[in-house]
Amino acid sequence: MINRKKIGSKGEDYAVNFLFANGYEVLKKSFRFGRGEIDIIARKDDVLVFIEVKTRKNADFGYPETFVSESQQDRIHMAAEEYIFQNKWQGEIRFDIIAILWDGNEPVLDYFEDAF
Repeated sequence: MINRKKIGSKGEDYAVNFLFANGYEVLKKSFRFGRGEIDIIARKDDVLVFIEVKTRKNADFGYPETFVSESQQDRIHMAAEEYIFQNKWQGEIRFDIIAILWDGNEPVLDYFEDAF
């Protein structure tokens, strides 16, 4: 049985591969500031994208994308502000969610642009 941390890490690796395949440049994984963490920071064209990855083994308790709470969104926004400040980013930004259902076979990935 795969534990929660291992499936989360596997999901993030799968998400990174998806992003590369779709023309994104992955700039940073697991950016932390204060209590906030951003799973993946990527860039596509002139947009800086902050991505939350949610991976679940099944949808018995709901779909992965529904597990991004308002307080978690607030912490992600705070960490994003710090990343923007540190890197002097002046362009467009976006907050996305990658939801992965991984039941042990081939994972199913849903990508939600501009999710919050």
